[in-house]
Amino acid sequence: QVQLVESGGGLVQAGGSLRLSCAASGGIFSGYNMGWFRQAPGEEREFVGGISRSDASILYADSVKGRFTISRDNAKNTVFLQMNSLKPEDTAVYYCAADVGSLGVPTRDYYYDFWGQGTQVTVSS
Repeated sequence: QVQLVESGGGLVQAGGSLRLSCAASGGIFSGYNMGWFRQAPGEEREFVGGISRSDASILYADSVKGRFTISRDNAKNTVFLQMNSLKPEDTAVYYCAADVGSLGVPTRDYYYDFWGQGTQVTVSS
């Protein structure tokens, strides 16, 4: 069983930055595609971005492209989400997720096998 624990969320003013981390344990981290999703109140969970096992492929949602950067450190079993130029509409609970079986980075949440508990990001205007 894989456990994922997010950290780094908080309250930030518009234009500010946050760096989220997701630490994995209980599995072979280098074998997973990793994704970041977010869910705002009253909204469906949406794909933010994802990174393949070998870093060869990194995908971003159009809404965050150019502002957010995903990276991973397989030696530390951790994936990161660097968020810059934050906007109030980025306010949500952010989740990391691990995909075991897909060839590429899935953008749909139902492909992911393991999920973290989420971390709140609030951007004030």
